[in-house]
Amino acid sequence: MHHIAQNQSFLAEIRGLIKLIRPKQWVKNSFVFAPLIFAGEFLKIGSVYSALFAAFLFCLAASAVYIVNDLKDIEKDRAHPEKSKKRPLASGQVSPKSAIILLILIYIALGFSWFVAPKVIYVILVYLLLNWAYTFKLKHEPVIEIFIVAFGFVLRVYAGAVALAIPVSDWMFITTLSISLYLASIKRRQELVQSGSQGRGVLAHYSVSLIDRFAEMSAITAIVFYSLYVMEVQPQLIITIPFVMFGLFRYWFIVETLKGGESPTDVIVQDWQILLTVALWIGCCIWALLPA
Repeated sequence: MHHIAQNQSFLAEIRGLIKLIRPKQWVKNSFVFAPLIFAGEFLKIGSVYSALFAAFLFCLAASAVYIVNDLKDIEKDRAHPEKSKKRPLASGQVSPKSAIILLILIYIALGFSWFVAPKVIYVILVYLLLNWAYTFKLKHEPVIEIFIVAFGFVLRVYAGAVALAIPVSDWMFITTLSISLYLASIKRRQELVQSGSQGRGVLAHYSVSLIDRFAEMSAITAIVFYSLYVMEVQPQLIITIPFVMFGLFRYWFIVETLKGGESPTDVIVQDWQILLTVALWIGCCIWALLPA
């Protein structure tokens, strides 16, 4: 019986460690593949492998960020009615010692990856340093914290370009930033509406109307810059513009009517219209950029 109890405890901690690294959130690292698609490199096996490896490294880096954040906020999360049950460290499912060991192993893996993809690791190092600053200081600074979250997606796109050793259009960077600011603003809006400033102290500096303006401005610039990118750099992608517009409209509908949007990942995975729109957008991009 004692061995059975030990095995069950071990398995519970393993499940907790998996939850701690939040694999569900890895879908965000799909931004790494943007240069692969828009540069028309998706038919080259070597390029696909390089992009996949860069995305894998960003998954490791993002998981390291989540662990550091949960370790930093463990006491605060224990006092929170929901996070005290959902977060593995706060609930006691995972011990801080196990979390630190896992964090060190991730850092070691990223360190060894420098010998394979040094330029990608440089980008990831910037991402890690930025998120360290965010976790320990800048998460409490209004507006700055939204831009840091959004800039993380820009770094993902840049890492994808670096992995393939190709230049990326400035339009793509500013479009990525705009879309990311839109998603980050919506996330903050829904957190404010649903939980007030209890779950995140910086929300006390915002109002719903202010964040609505942030989101609206970001959505407009995303459509404008994406359209300019298409017309200036990739005119064959003009068929994809309606999908981008519909996706933004649908997302706002989910936020306003269905009260979603606090987790962009959940929206993308759970709403069939968003999922279909993303799939059709990717399909049209690949079709339009296929070599003649």
